Amino acid sequence: MLTQAPRGTKDVMPFDAYKWQYVESKFAEICGRFGYEEIRTPGFEHTVLFKRGVGEGTDIVQKEMYTFKDNGKRDLTLKPEGTSPVVRAFIENKLYAMTQPTKLYYNTPCYRYERPQAGRLRAFHQFGIEVFGAKDASTDAEIIHLGMTFFKEVGLKNLELRINSIGCPECRKKYIEVLKEYYAPKLGDLCGTCNERYERNPVRIIDCKSPICQEISAGAPSILDYLCDECSDHFEELKRNLDLMKTEYIIDPNIVRGLDYYSKTAFEIISRDIGAQGTVCGGGRYDGLVEEIGGPATPGVGFGLGVERLILTLEKNNIEIPKPEGLDVFIAAMGKEAVEKAVEITSELRTMGLKVDFDHLKRSLKAQFKYSDKKDSLYTMVIGDNELQKGAVTLKNMKSGEQSEIALSNIAEDIANKFDEGM
Repeated sequence: MLTQAPRGTKDVMPFDAYKWQYVESKFAEICGRFGYEEIRTPGFEHTVLFKRGVGEGTDIVQKEMYTFKDNGKRDLTLKPEGTSPVVRAFIENKLYAMTQPTKLYYNTPCYRYERPQAGRLRAFHQFGIEVFGAKDASTDAEIIHLGMTFFKEVGLKNLELRINSIGCPECRKKYIEVLKEYYAPKLGDLCGTCNERYERNPVRIIDCKSPICQEISAGAPSILDYLCDECSDHFEELKRNLDLMKTEYIIDPNIVRGLDYYSKTAFEIISRDIGAQGTVCGGGRYDGLVEEIGGPATPGVGFGLGVERLILTLEKNNIEIPKPEGLDVFIAAMGKEAVEKAVEITSELRTMGLKVDFDHLKRSLKAQFKYSDKKDSLYTMVIGDNELQKGAVTLKNMKSGEQSEIALSNIAEDIANKFDEGM
């Protein structure tokens, strides 16, 4: 057990870490382009935050949270999603008193106890966007456009954007009554979970992944037929803004999302290339969440996307993520004095901003050249007794095979000139 990671977790190894660094930097760059600033929240919060924010009737709160008592007997929970902690931070730090809207993004680890499968782990990472203080549907369209821009720029194609409106609490009351009437004679055929949802939140039955429940829900009334004027106008404005942004969409009344805090806009971005779990991004509007958690009435909208699922989707689509360049210089040293000189030169070149390493294992010269090649070094510098006596080192270009000599007395300047000249 000591040498095996817990089920549902996965190490990111050095030969894969560059993929993460690429998507993280790309997400941050695009968020900055859209005027969003980064926020970082703790890895755990008071359990009540998620009960109030996510909803006591959700699968996350009922079945999936990692909850524990600390030494002070406080109920704490590892973060299962990113929105509620950001809302808590928005309230606690009085961001609502600043110029609005508040536009935030994050890259955070999350934890949920659920059955691991492709693209879904118990310890995972989430990119997210949250906007507070803007109720206009242009904001909803903007975050969707940001998400689609991000996916496009990392190379994903043929994605489907599915949008819906799940209304506000007022127009949803009538819809829930109609929905209960529809499902009542069919309860015996629904799964056990959906029988529980029937009492707590029948709208969630539409979101069930059971084939039988999906077949039954196919004939369910559509929320779009029960929207109040305000919610209907908001949905029309969302579509208008998406059209202006040249963002194609499909209206899907079955998009309801799995969290209780959503209202009005709900959307998912779907890929068919990662098996059963095709949603790579989902989100929507949550105008009552800030007030529910204890802040002033403040509109909000956002989305979240799983980083593991994103990288899996990129791999499934055979999208090449740019690999980082190798070492600029590897120093192959033979002999005690040569090794000491290699340490000195390595330190000096690193200070100049170059990627440099030397042999720490006292291998043969041939083995050091093999290692340099594996590290994709641009140059290999050879230092031995002969080089020290001559006061010059041999520098080999590992791409062209060309060799030259560089005086030890002027090594930093000569190496710098090579890189300034484009190698």
